[in-house]
Amino acid sequence: MENYYPLQVAKKHVNKYQQGYPLLHKEWMMNWSKKITESTLLKLVSPTGEFIAYGYAGKQNKGDGWLFSFEKKAPSLLDNLRARLKEAIEIRQTYFADETTTAFRLFNGEGDGFGGLTIDYYDGFLLLQWYSLGLYEFKKELLPHLFDLPFVKGIYEKRRFEQEEAADQEDFVGGEKAPEPLLVKENGMTFAVYLDDGWMTGIFLDQKDVRRELSLGLTAGKTVLNTFSYTGAFSVAALYGGAVHTTSVDAAKRTIAKTREQFEVNHLDSAAQTIVVEDVFQYFKYALRKGKQFDVVICDPPSFARTKKTTFQVASDYPELLRQLIPLTATGGTMIVSTNYAGFGMKAFKKMIHSVCQEETRAYRITQDFSLPTDFRTTKAFPEGNYLKVVMIQFD
Repeated sequence: MENYYPLQVAKKHVNKYQQGYPLLHKEWMMNWSKKITESTLLKLVSPTGEFIAYGYAGKQNKGDGWLFSFEKKAPSLLDNLRARLKEAIEIRQTYFADETTTAFRLFNGEGDGFGGLTIDYYDGFLLLQWYSLGLYEFKKELLPHLFDLPFVKGIYEKRRFEQEEAADQEDFVGGEKAPEPLLVKENGMTFAVYLDDGWMTGIFLDQKDVRRELSLGLTAGKTVLNTFSYTGAFSVAALYGGAVHTTSVDAAKRTIAKTREQFEVNHLDSAAQTIVVEDVFQYFKYALRKGKQFDVVICDPPSFARTKKTTFQVASDYPELLRQLIPLTATGGTMIVSTNYAGFGMKAFKKMIHSVCQEETRAYRITQDFSLPTDFRTTKAFPEGNYLKVVMIQFD
């Protein structure tokens, strides 16, 4: 039987944990000790000694560990994680059966009952993302279970708890190595991904529903501006949906090569599209000066970005970003704005949008919104885990 360190929850936080809140905060505890180190197993109790849950210590940007069992019988951490993985795989059988989509979130941390680890599936290859050293220390015991899964060709990993990625760090763990690029399908579209090329793979899987909406005809006959475009996935979807032209703008130097690649693997003429490597805010000034407007404007900025001329933070700078986007949206056009910032929810995001849009003289209406797709499971006990907010706004 594993040993669990008894941790007493401060009275004012007991109810929240009893309702299933999974994230540990050491400042919410009455007896957090220096004896608690990464991977220490914990047993949460109330000030009167009443059992609450079991968890583990693992420092990450969100908190200090995760709870993984609210059953009184002391569990094995690894047995519990294996059980949650089995459930997650069973729930996603419709994704495995869909030949038009071969990349999706297989295990979504606390949304699937065990925080600190996510697993993405890329056409037979798994990408593990570890969010704390506390759980990473169980890696050797978990890997054999993953390699035994019949659909796994090879495994890669990202260690998100490290401050920065070493230049010579290899993300390949074992099994078969994925081709470079690895071509995956999403709702019939093709995307080139790289599992061993830095923090990101070339596509954000959580935006699949938005790309699908674009590909179904929302952009038919329209011009599209894709800002903070990364590898141009939204632009690909827009062309699938019938866009007459796309302009993709991002400050990263490799944007041109990466975006061209995404067009080409979909047999789209990259030379017929505009790809701009520039600070997005500088491009706004240029476009406004030239009187440019677009039928569809897409904006999915990072929570924090810095270039030589601009520093952007979603929490404080998004209203100004909206103000600069609106003049670039044509009459009758649609603005699609998005954020993965967990500091506010959809209601607050829409309130911000309304506040800025009401400053304008143009009539507008919110036509649709999106949150995380079904493979990115969430739990009501942890609303901040449902981080994605996408809103479509039409201007008359």
